[in-house]
Amino acid sequence: MIKLIATDLDGTLLDDQKNIDPSFWEVLDLLTKQGVQFVAASGRQYYMLLEQFEKVKDRIIILAENGTFVKQGDQELLLNSLPLEDARYFVKKARTVPGADVILCGKESAYIESDFEPFINESAKYYKRFRLVDNLDTVEDTILKVTLWDHHIAEQNCYQYFKQYEQDFKVAVAGDKYMDITHKTASKGTAIEMLQEKFGIKPEETLIFGDYLNDLDMMGVGYYSYAMKNAHPRIREISRFVTRYDNNNNGVTETIKELFKL
Repeated sequence: MIKLIATDLDGTLLDDQKNIDPSFWEVLDLLTKQGVQFVAASGRQYYMLLEQFEKVKDRIIILAENGTFVKQGDQELLLNSLPLEDARYFVKKARTVPGADVILCGKESAYIESDFEPFINESAKYYKRFRLVDNLDTVEDTILKVTLWDHHIAEQNCYQYFKQYEQDFKVAVAGDKYMDITHKTASKGTAIEMLQEKFGIKPEETLIFGDYLNDLDMMGVGYYSYAMKNAHPRIREISRFVTRYDNNNNGVTETIKELFKL
């Protein structure tokens, strides 16, 4: 019996226009009545997720910033921050990467120092709270992650500059254009393991949906691991199942309906 469902958003629950299919909300109501814990697990900022799930915020768990910040309603369940000195080191390193801009992701806000208009417009898609500052070195906040927005392909460009740090930090390609650096113990997977322990839920009672490389750890903590039909080849390789439909054809909701016979 499935007791916990965790799904990524971009490329997974959301279509390419960043919308949730209206049928999802009815399915979520039915899951709630059955006592299933639903987790929105994303690299997005908490405040952006809170806006997207405002009408059900007291009935779901929001796992934000790739597992560094988790809340259920008003209760903070997890905060796994990156030491400020390490964050500042990676900001300095990021400035040397050709064709990349950096976002310093804090608990209270995200911060950028580039006024490159396409970058500002892109940041606004994923960060409800973000500020343009003169110098990221002056930011004082609890830092959740350092994110690079790549003008090219993150896996081929900026990741090559940071993969050397994978022994001591979590370095995850989060999309074609994004790469995140977090505390070594921070990931969607470790955050879900915390939730499993808290609620007494076993991996074989857990359903996971993901599509990209920052979902790798998450796919391994639930028996029902579903790669999206449109997923990165590595995600498809490590998952037990693949959805019948992609993210543009409501793959997550349709799979849940099949499994729960809704």
